Amino acid sequence: MPVFKPRNTDRARSLRNAATPAERKLWKYLSKRQISGRKFSRQMPVGPYYADFLCRELRLIIEIDGYSHEMQQSDDDKRTKDLVRHGYKVVRFTNDDVLNNIEGVIRQIEMAVADIPTPNPSRKREGDQ
Repeated sequence: MPVFKPRNTDRARSLRNAATPAERKLWKYLSKRQISGRKFSRQMPVGPYYADFLCRELRLIIEIDGYSHEMQQSDDDKRTKDLVRHGYKVVRFTNDDVLNNIEGVIRQIEMAVADIPTPNPSRKREGDQ
């Protein structure tokens, strides 16, 4: 795993405060471990990028592409390939998906969570060994 530069948490905080309506709507479903008991965080620095939503435990990134993303499709593709190369799974939705089909979005996220194997527990926590 490469070493990334220090995180810019001030920028992450400002992105959280300026969340889009779609991000705010999806956060209502991802917060408080509502999806299979998994913890998601908003606007998390991941290397040089900021993930809209990140489940660190599963290395799962959820991205919501707004209208400006239509103009930068090649940048999004490069970003996704880079994140995948570093061991992340990236799932993308459009603003329209989130705003008009939240049930379908949640089902797809639940399927993505179910498809990722749970990390093995530490042997130190397995009991009398």
